[in-house]
Amino acid sequence: MKILTALTLGALMCACSSTRYASATDEETVNADYGSTDLQTFAEGMVASLASDPDLGYFEHPSKGDDQRVKMVFGGIENKTSEHVDTGGIRDKMKSYLVGGGKIRVLADIQGQENIGDQVRFQQGSGRVAADQARAFGKQHGADIVVYGSLRDITKEKGRSIQSAGTKLKDKYYQFYLEAVNIETGELIWAHEEELRKRQVTGLFG
Repeated sequence: MKILTALTLGALMCACSSTRYASATDEETVNADYGSTDLQTFAEGMVASLASDPDLGYFEHPSKGDDQRVKMVFGGIENKTSEHVDTGGIRDKMKSYLVGGGKIRVLADIQGQENIGDQVRFQQGSGRVAADQARAFGKQHGADIVVYGSLRDITKEKGRSIQSAGTKLKDKYYQFYLEAVNIETGELIWAHEEELRKRQVTGLFG
Protein backbone atom coordinates (compact mmCIF):
# COMPACT_ATOMS: atom_id res chain seq x y z
CA MET A 1 0.00 0.00 0.00
CA LYS A 2 2.82 2.38 0.91
CA ILE A 3 4.57 1.60 -2.39
CA LEU A 4 1.37 2.27 -4.33
CA THR A 5 0.84 5.57 -2.52
CA ALA A 6 4.43 6.66 -3.22
CA LEU A 7 4.08 5.79 -6.90
CA THR A 8 0.81 7.70 -7.12
CA LEU A 9 2.32 10.79 -5.49
CA GLY A 10 5.34 10.58 -7.79
CA ALA A 11 3.11 10.42 -10.86
CA LEU A 12 1.12 13.43 -9.67
CA MET A 13 4.28 15.44 -9.05
CA CYS A 14 5.60 14.62 -12.53
CA ALA A 15 2.27 15.64 -14.06
CA CYS A 16 2.44 19.06 -12.37
CA SER A 17 5.70 20.19 -13.99
CA SER A 18 7.23 19.86 -17.42
CA THR A 19 9.85 21.62 -19.53
CA ARG A 20 10.15 21.73 -23.30
CA TYR A 21 11.80 23.82 -25.99
CA ALA A 22 9.65 26.37 -27.80
CA SER A 23 10.19 28.89 -30.57
CA ALA A 24 11.86 32.12 -29.39
CA THR A 25 9.19 34.04 -31.32
CA ASP A 26 6.21 32.33 -29.66
CA GLU A 27 3.92 34.80 -27.88
CA GLU A 28 4.85 34.85 -24.19
CA THR A 29 1.91 35.44 -21.83
CA VAL A 30 3.00 33.85 -18.55
CA ASN A 31 1.94 37.02 -16.74
CA ALA A 32 1.51 40.76 -17.35
CA ASP A 33 5.11 41.64 -16.52
CA TYR A 34 7.68 42.60 -19.15
CA GLY A 35 8.65 39.64 -21.31
CA SER A 36 10.31 38.46 -24.52
CA THR A 37 7.34 39.29 -26.76
CA ASP A 38 7.37 42.86 -25.47
CA LEU A 39 11.08 43.19 -26.27
CA GLN A 40 10.58 41.90 -29.81
CA THR A 41 7.51 44.05 -30.42
CA PHE A 42 9.21 47.23 -29.23
CA ALA A 43 12.36 46.59 -31.28
CA GLU A 44 10.48 45.72 -34.48
CA GLY A 45 8.21 48.77 -34.21
CA MET A 46 11.07 51.19 -33.61
CA VAL A 47 13.22 49.79 -36.41
CA ALA A 48 10.31 49.99 -38.87
CA SER A 49 9.83 53.66 -38.00
CA LEU A 50 13.55 54.48 -38.18
CA ALA A 51 14.07 52.72 -41.50
CA SER A 52 11.03 54.31 -43.17
CA ASP A 53 11.48 57.92 -41.98
CA PRO A 54 12.45 60.11 -44.98
CA ASP A 55 14.53 62.46 -42.81
CA LEU A 56 16.81 59.59 -41.82
CA GLY A 57 17.57 58.28 -45.28
CA TYR A 58 20.73 60.24 -46.01
CA PHE A 59 22.94 62.83 -44.33
CA GLU A 60 25.04 64.44 -47.01
CA HIS A 61 28.62 65.30 -46.05
CA PRO A 62 31.74 65.51 -48.26
CA SER A 63 33.71 63.24 -45.92
CA LYS A 64 31.30 60.36 -46.57
CA GLY A 65 32.14 59.85 -50.21
CA ASP A 66 29.59 57.88 -52.20
CA ASP A 67 27.86 56.28 -49.19
CA GLN A 68 25.63 58.98 -47.75
CA ARG A 69 23.57 56.70 -45.49
CA VAL A 70 22.92 58.10 -42.04
CA LYS A 71 25.40 57.02 -39.37
CA MET A 72 23.86 56.52 -35.96
CA VAL A 73 25.03 55.68 -32.49
CA PHE A 74 22.89 54.50 -29.59
CA GLY A 75 22.82 56.47 -26.39
CA GLY A 76 21.12 55.23 -23.24
CA ILE A 77 17.64 53.76 -22.91
CA GLU A 78 16.52 54.59 -19.38
CA ASN A 79 14.39 52.11 -17.47
CA LYS A 80 11.67 54.16 -15.74
CA THR A 81 9.41 51.19 -15.06
CA SER A 82 8.67 49.59 -11.70
CA GLU A 83 10.42 46.41 -12.90
CA HIS A 84 14.07 45.42 -13.25
CA VAL A 85 14.09 45.58 -17.06
CA ASP A 86 17.35 45.28 -19.00
CA THR A 87 16.62 47.86 -21.70
CA GLY A 88 19.93 46.96 -23.34
CA GLY A 89 18.13 43.91 -24.72
CA ILE A 90 15.82 46.14 -26.79
CA ARG A 91 18.79 48.18 -28.03
CA ASP A 92 20.72 45.05 -29.04
CA LYS A 93 17.71 43.59 -30.84
CA MET A 94 17.32 46.87 -32.73
CA LYS A 95 21.00 46.82 -33.68
CA SER A 96 20.70 43.36 -35.19
CA TYR A 97 17.69 44.46 -37.28
CA LEU A 98 19.29 47.74 -38.39
CA VAL A 99 22.64 46.26 -39.38
CA GLY A 100 20.89 43.49 -41.29
CA GLY A 101 18.57 45.97 -43.00
CA GLY A 102 21.41 47.94 -44.58
CA LYS A 103 19.61 51.32 -44.63
CA ILE A 104 21.31 52.81 -41.56
CA ARG A 105 24.97 52.51 -40.55
CA VAL A 106 25.31 51.70 -36.84
CA LEU A 107 28.46 52.80 -35.02
CA ALA A 108 29.90 51.47 -31.77
CA ASP A 109 28.30 52.81 -28.58
CA ILE A 110 30.10 53.56 -25.31
CA GLN A 111 30.59 49.89 -24.40
CA GLY A 112 31.89 49.15 -27.88
CA GLN A 113 34.26 52.11 -27.69
CA GLU A 114 35.73 50.76 -24.47
CA ASN A 115 36.45 47.43 -26.15
CA ILE A 116 37.92 49.21 -29.18
CA GLY A 117 40.15 51.30 -26.93
CA ASP A 118 41.43 48.22 -25.11
CA GLN A 119 42.28 46.53 -28.41
CA VAL A 120 44.02 49.57 -29.94
CA ARG A 121 46.11 50.05 -26.80
CA PHE A 122 47.02 46.36 -26.89
CA GLN A 123 48.06 46.53 -30.54
CA GLN A 124 50.04 49.73 -30.05
CA GLY A 125 51.73 48.96 -26.75
CA SER A 126 52.05 45.22 -26.22
CA GLY A 127 54.83 44.63 -28.74
CA ARG A 128 53.00 41.54 -29.96
CA VAL A 129 51.48 43.06 -33.11
CA ALA A 130 53.52 43.96 -36.20
CA ALA A 131 53.90 47.72 -36.55
CA ASP A 132 52.35 47.77 -40.02
CA GLN A 133 49.36 45.78 -38.74
CA ALA A 134 48.64 47.77 -35.56
CA ARG A 135 45.55 49.93 -35.73
CA ALA A 136 45.54 53.51 -34.45
CA PHE A 137 43.06 55.97 -32.98
CA GLY A 138 41.70 58.85 -35.04
CA LYS A 139 40.22 57.05 -38.03
CA GLN A 140 36.68 56.20 -36.91
CA HIS A 141 33.55 57.39 -38.66
CA GLY A 142 31.65 60.23 -37.03
CA ALA A 143 27.98 59.65 -36.20
CA ASP A 144 25.31 61.89 -37.73
CA ILE A 145 22.69 61.18 -35.07
CA VAL A 146 22.40 59.78 -31.56
CA VAL A 147 19.31 57.77 -30.58
CA TYR A 148 18.19 57.53 -26.95
CA GLY A 149 15.01 57.30 -24.89
CA SER A 150 13.15 55.55 -22.11
CA LEU A 151 10.77 52.75 -21.13
CA ARG A 152 7.89 53.57 -18.75
CA ASP A 153 5.01 51.63 -17.27
CA ILE A 154 1.72 52.18 -15.44
CA THR A 155 0.28 49.34 -13.37
CA LYS A 156 -3.29 49.11 -12.04
CA GLU A 157 -4.52 46.21 -9.94
CA LYS A 158 -7.95 45.20 -8.68
CA GLY A 159 -8.24 42.67 -5.88
CA ARG A 160 -10.70 39.86 -5.42
CA SER A 161 -14.31 40.78 -4.63
CA ILE A 162 -17.78 39.37 -4.72
CA GLN A 163 -18.51 41.49 -7.79
CA SER A 164 -15.54 39.96 -9.64
CA ALA A 165 -16.51 36.42 -8.60
CA GLY A 166 -13.27 36.06 -6.66
CA THR A 167 -10.95 36.90 -9.55
CA LYS A 168 -8.27 39.60 -9.50
CA LEU A 169 -7.07 41.82 -12.33
CA LYS A 170 -3.68 43.33 -13.19
CA ASP A 171 -3.51 45.89 -16.00
CA LYS A 172 -0.04 46.80 -17.30
CA TYR A 173 0.67 49.62 -19.76
CA TYR A 174 4.10 50.15 -21.34
CA GLN A 175 5.36 53.17 -23.27
CA PHE A 176 8.66 52.84 -25.14
CA TYR A 177 9.92 56.18 -26.47
CA LEU A 178 13.00 56.96 -28.58
CA GLU A 179 14.25 60.11 -30.26
CA ALA A 180 17.05 60.91 -32.71
CA VAL A 181 19.05 64.13 -32.48
CA ASN A 182 21.31 65.69 -35.10
CA ILE A 183 24.70 65.72 -33.34
CA GLU A 184 25.95 68.87 -35.08
CA THR A 185 22.84 71.01 -34.60
CA GLY A 186 21.14 69.42 -31.59
CA GLU A 187 17.89 69.33 -33.57
CA LEU A 188 15.33 66.65 -32.79
CA ILE A 189 14.73 65.06 -36.20
CA TRP A 190 12.84 61.87 -35.29
CA ALA A 191 10.72 60.65 -32.40
CA HIS A 192 8.55 57.58 -32.05
CA GLU A 193 6.72 55.68 -29.34
CA GLU A 194 5.50 52.12 -29.10
CA GLU A 195 2.74 51.21 -26.65
CA LEU A 196 1.59 47.90 -25.17
CA ARG A 197 -1.20 47.00 -22.75
CA LYS A 198 -1.45 43.62 -21.04
CA ARG A 199 -4.17 42.32 -18.73
CA GLN A 200 -3.72 39.42 -16.37
CA VAL A 201 -6.81 37.82 -14.84
CA THR A 202 -6.25 35.40 -11.98
CA GLY A 203 -9.01 33.01 -11.03
CA LEU A 204 -10.29 32.16 -7.59
CA PHE A 205 -7.70 29.44 -6.99
CA GLY A 206 -4.82 31.16 -8.80
